[in-house]
Amino acid sequence: MRIGGLASGMDIDQIVKDLMRAERIPLDKMNQDRQLLEWKRDDYREMNKLLKDLDQLIFDGIYRQKTYLTKSTASSNEAVVSATAGSNAAATTTTIDVTRLASAARYNSETAVIDPASGDDGDTLLQDVDFNTAGSFAAPFSLKLSVIKPGESLASDITLDIDPSTDSINDIMSKINSHTSLGVSAFYDEATNKVVLTMKNTGSGAKLSITDDGSADSTKTAEFFSSLGFTNASAGNELGDSNGDGTVELTMKTVGQDAEFTYNGYATTRKTNTFTINDVTYNLKQVGSANVSVTQNTDSIFDSIVKFVDKYNETIEKINGEIGETRYRSYLPLTKEQREDMGDREVELWEEKAKSGMLRGDTILSGGLNAMRSGLYSQVTGANVSSNYNQLAQIGIKTSSNYRDGGKLIIDPDKLKKAIQDDPNAVYQLFMSKGETTSEQGIARRLRESISDTMTKIEVRAGNSLKTNQQFSLGRNMTDLDSRISNFERKLIGIEDRYWSQFTAMEKAISRMNQQSMFLMNQFGGGM
Repeated sequence: MRIGGLASGMDIDQIVKDLMRAERIPLDKMNQDRQLLEWKRDDYREMNKLLKDLDQLIFDGIYRQKTYLTKSTASSNEAVVSATAGSNAAATTTTIDVTRLASAARYNSETAVIDPASGDDGDTLLQDVDFNTAGSFAAPFSLKLSVIKPGESLASDITLDIDPSTDSINDIMSKINSHTSLGVSAFYDEATNKVVLTMKNTGSGAKLSITDDGSADSTKTAEFFSSLGFTNASAGNELGDSNGDGTVELTMKTVGQDAEFTYNGYATTRKTNTFTINDVTYNLKQVGSANVSVTQNTDSIFDSIVKFVDKYNETIEKINGEIGETRYRSYLPLTKEQREDMGDREVELWEEKAKSGMLRGDTILSGGLNAMRSGLYSQVTGANVSSNYNQLAQIGIKTSSNYRDGGKLIIDPDKLKKAIQDDPNAVYQLFMSKGETTSEQGIARRLRESISDTMTKIEVRAGNSLKTNQQFSLGRNMTDLDSRISNFERKLIGIEDRYWSQFTAMEKAISRMNQQSMFLMNQFGGGM
């Protein structure tokens, strides 16, 4: 039981709070130390994210050989032929004379499908359709088809289940379209009252046939296509094996054709209008002639190197900013009571200074920067490296002369473009040369190794989002502080209880003294 000044008239609650505020000073210091460790951890991890982003950009750009082998193409007549070149394409000019484009085989109804007088359309249920020719469908059946795609020799047999009570002609066309193995695009044209079936792949040799295996479904399939206006079945739906392979090809066929063209005077064909020769992909568009030129894409290489330099400069600027940031040691993390006494803007400004300089003069970051600079500026040696391009300065990249830039790189665009045009492979080797020693390694390899070493050291100290506090040094320090804070908070509870016990005893003593004083006064007054 706590008695708060009833006998003494003192504000015991405030007195205890003031006493506890003094007792809590070591606890506030520990909480502030823990907050500083947390801020430092977060700043370290932010630096690691910067380094990781730089490493990823290097890997995706100047680290890849294809970056330096990128080719560009130009066609003298884009309306006839367009082209794209792969990294292995030779820089050359090719003449393409297109004499015929590839086309797809097509089958269409010879006669109208639906009786024009019936009022039916493509969405009428099959069981209710009044076909223009003899044919009725009430019970479910299966369409049995056989397809040979362009360029293939083996047929694929396809079965489609049809229910006349739920399927219309349009529904059946959709089933044909959705069956990927069939490779056919089908539609019912209400304008002409006919059905059109087109192979999805261009080229010669395609066949779409009805399976002739003597089954009821084969007969029903023939009856159905006869009703659609394909005259490949005789009266009575008796099929004849027109292919000699147990199938009857649909009639009214427009034969698919291969593309025909000459390649630098050599006549050849392709099943499609898009094809690749010597890592150049050509797209034939119409009959005619065009010259297709393949050249080294120096702009792509230039852009990749510029992106690397920009990212490198951005990274070292931020790291230098962290290393040189002012530390305001008088601005400590705010306690809960201090926050309550300040406005939001005041808290924001205070914490801005309190967080400043967490990594000032950090040896890991400064060591990492020195390693990256050394890797950039050192000469690259080795059998594959050109003596004309074995340093960054030789391709137009040098360090800023302004010491305030902290080692930023400056590009001479004209010199860099000339180096790329003269010998793109030498530029590639400058960045990516392999070797057993550091001097033989290309600049990109050195940089990635320096970045990896720095990130590893940072993770030993500050961890990452996947590590527990016990797995890095700052985390272990925070855990130790957490334990000390917890123990000290328990100690404070005991101290506060002791203060209240002492003041309660004082209040009881004063109360007894007041009672005795009143008793004596009453006694003296009664004697008179």
